[in-house]
Amino acid sequence: MSAPFKKILIANRGEIALRVIRTCREMGVPCVAVHSTADTGAPFVAFADEAVCVGPPPSRRSYLYMPSLIEAARRHGADAVHPGYGFLSEDADFARVCAENGITFIGPAPEVMERVGDKARVRGLMDEAGLPVLPGSAGPVTSLAEAERIAATTTGYPVVVKAAAGGGGRGIAVAGSAAELRDAYRETVALARSLFGNGDVYLERYVPGARHVEVQILCDGHGGAVHLGERDCSLQRRNQKLVEEAPAPGLSDGQRAELGRHAVRGALSVGYTGAGTMEFLLAPDGAATFMEINARIQVEHPVTEMITGLDLVREQIRIAAGEPLGYTQRDVRLDGAAVECRINAEDPDAEFRPTPGRLDRLDLPGGPGIRVDAGFVAGGTVPPYYDSLIAKLVAWGRTREQAIARAERALAETTVAGPGVRTTIPLLRRLLGHPVFADGRHTTRFVNDLLAGGL
Repeated sequence: MSAPFKKILIANRGEIALRVIRTCREMGVPCVAVHSTADTGAPFVAFADEAVCVGPPPSRRSYLYMPSLIEAARRHGADAVHPGYGFLSEDADFARVCAENGITFIGPAPEVMERVGDKARVRGLMDEAGLPVLPGSAGPVTSLAEAERIAATTTGYPVVVKAAAGGGGRGIAVAGSAAELRDAYRETVALARSLFGNGDVYLERYVPGARHVEVQILCDGHGGAVHLGERDCSLQRRNQKLVEEAPAPGLSDGQRAELGRHAVRGALSVGYTGAGTMEFLLAPDGAATFMEINARIQVEHPVTEMITGLDLVREQIRIAAGEPLGYTQRDVRLDGAAVECRINAEDPDAEFRPTPGRLDRLDLPGGPGIRVDAGFVAGGTVPPYYDSLIAKLVAWGRTREQAIARAERALAETTVAGPGVRTTIPLLRRLLGHPVFADGRHTTRFVNDLLAGGL
């Protein structure tokens, strides 16, 4: 079978860039890595077939600077771009610029990304498609007075204020009263303008004691669509994930099937193509409600790969090249359970303050059922300019209990050391060993409550 593209430029860095390069190698597709001057000696740069420096350390002058990325693709003969996650992965303008230059963007079409990227308006689209949606604003809230009216008449309290263009768990605030709503509204608008260049926010009823459950989908350009089961991503700090697992514990077969149907129906209703994730909140009574769509590969995609045997990056590339899925929902088989732990250069005892620095020692685990996606090697440096992720440790087992036991064993084998570098490993071990997690009773509040001494 011929390669789907002549050459793919990877518009990202770290472990996800290395992850994409590995699949390209297996598919026989040469790849080009772009990097900032801070990442010149990074493993993904050395592993790529070609590499080009696109600017200085600040992201806006390198990984986010479209002219340099397009010029690199054109100069090196790349006819496709894989954006990874973060950076420009959900940027409709970047996808459009790629198309204008005859380069395939490996992801949804620009108009689809615009449709699903506005988290305020996509709620209405999913409501029209028949998905359950929490009470909230019909679109962006334009004033504090409007926010107060919606909270009083539609959502009630507590209510959550969210940035319409938000991502990565940022731009979210919960208000338990009208007084708290005033502060939450103003702070979220200001933060959204600063982080995303868009101050639009929307309101949604807050569900105490909820779990964060998401469904992996694949849609080709020929009407084919499947879901690959669900993941539980409830172990979070500051709305950012620490541990993910698949399948989600404690769901009935009926709940799983319903979530999958919702995900596929919602994706097809907006013309989605490629790999994506439909995110849901699962209330204590088991009711699931749509939250948002992530139009890209997710950080936690390896847990789905471990239980399905599919290479999601390969599927992304195939779909972008115009190939049909070649299988249906009946062909998807889920085997065992998988748990992913994010090892970040952060200090959990100092409100997760990033701790970049040189990695004098980096001993990564192995053994049965263990996969490690790392962006660094011993002697490398975690730069202060980007996300603090060092590695993703993924454990598979025949059962959830075996997957957790393997993850605990693998974390105990892992050593990360360097001047001033702290990691999330001690917290991850504490979380995996806690009886609330072992019993599958954790919610999105669990980590905060644990660190506050409430558990």
